[in-house]
Amino acid sequence: MCSFFVFADTKDKTVFMCYTKNMEKPTTTNKTNHYDVVVIGGGASGMMAAGTAGARGKNVLLLEKNKNMGEKLKISGGGRCNITNDESNLRLFLKNYVHENNTDQFLFSAFSQFNKDNTFEFFTSRGLPLVVEARKRAFPQTQSALDVYHTLEKYLFNNGVTVKTSSPVSKIIFEKTTHAVTGVVAGGVTYTADSFIFATGGLSHPYTGSTGDGFNWLENMGHKLAKPTPSIVPLAVREGYIHALAGVSLSFMKVTFFVDKKKSFSKIGKILFTHFGVSGPLILNSARKVHDLLTEGEVTATIDMYPDTDLGALDNTVIKAFDANKNKMLKNIMANIVPDGMADAVNAMATSLLDIDVDTKVHSISKEQRKALVALIKAVPMTITGLMGFDRAVVADGGVPLADMDTKTMRSSLYPNVFIIGDLLHINRPSGGFSLQLCWTTGYVAGMNA
Repeated sequence: MCSFFVFADTKDKTVFMCYTKNMEKPTTTNKTNHYDVVVIGGGASGMMAAGTAGARGKNVLLLEKNKNMGEKLKISGGGRCNITNDESNLRLFLKNYVHENNTDQFLFSAFSQFNKDNTFEFFTSRGLPLVVEARKRAFPQTQSALDVYHTLEKYLFNNGVTVKTSSPVSKIIFEKTTHAVTGVVAGGVTYTADSFIFATGGLSHPYTGSTGDGFNWLENMGHKLAKPTPSIVPLAVREGYIHALAGVSLSFMKVTFFVDKKKSFSKIGKILFTHFGVSGPLILNSARKVHDLLTEGEVTATIDMYPDTDLGALDNTVIKAFDANKNKMLKNIMANIVPDGMADAVNAMATSLLDIDVDTKVHSISKEQRKALVALIKAVPMTITGLMGFDRAVVADGGVPLADMDTKTMRSSLYPNVFIIGDLLHINRPSGGFSLQLCWTTGYVAGMNA
């Protein structure tokens, strides 16, 4: 039971906090440990599912293994929480979700019940308006993932959901012959229910509690799962001059990927350099394709710092910079030529890759050296050695294929009283709000049908 509650009424919203290990229904005591619905997992999808079931008048128990719910949600979007994407065309929205059969039919019914418009209404009506930024990404106006969490926490409380934290599930009680789950064991206590919602998350950010428990349970119950892989994840790069750029972010770059020196694909967007390689939206949304390329051969890439400027125009820009700084050393005017934060790295690359002495005064740089420098700026080379692991993945795929689900209800095809939601489903998607929208949608649909 809650130790104490705090309600802070302001002009814009009511902030609710519950300081406790377990948030119980305030007016009832359950002596039989039987509930209408048991939700396993207190992340984004689990909280939505539990609150929605509670709003229908169901007696709901939410079991969370961590001391607090929503640990991954609280750090999503760098702590800002990219709640959804404001793409208004549902068909186009669903094109962002890729699964084994690569069709929209499996998710159309679910998203017809709860889509991005419903997400806007859900949070706005509860005092948390959203704002839309570049690439149609929607964030809370407060720019705080904690406010998203507290909105969901209050949703649970208002709908009478019993929450037990620090309660890892150790056993699923099921009968394959009768195709039913009858109970779960958590903290040595057996809880029975009419319906069970599995919302334990995938394998990304395992330190938040997403350690694949749900995958193991579902596999033991007879579900055939797709093997999890990090799908939205940074890339590891071999070259030291890339590592030296750690912390530098470039907003409008073009990256072209090659396998065994043959061009595969290109993307334009934002890049973040790290001590191990590259990250940022452009890289994260390329990772799945790069994963496949790595099975075919050596994967390399080039970064074009000026994708909207051709070689000739960039060469003219460099000539003007040279003419204005003839008596300065090349290394001292590099900042006038390349994007902010790149000068030192390009100087190092000019030395190691082009054999140019950057201490040379500009008037002594040959035409051939200048053109080689321009070509380098248009195609900084790097070698991709692999994808980073689950610990750095924003999203990991794997799980139950949609073909094995009734996606109108999020019901398991093997166990009619089991509902599977969120990252336990085998669906690839890009960054930009699509992951959390999948949680809101599948959580709502399960909560309405359990």
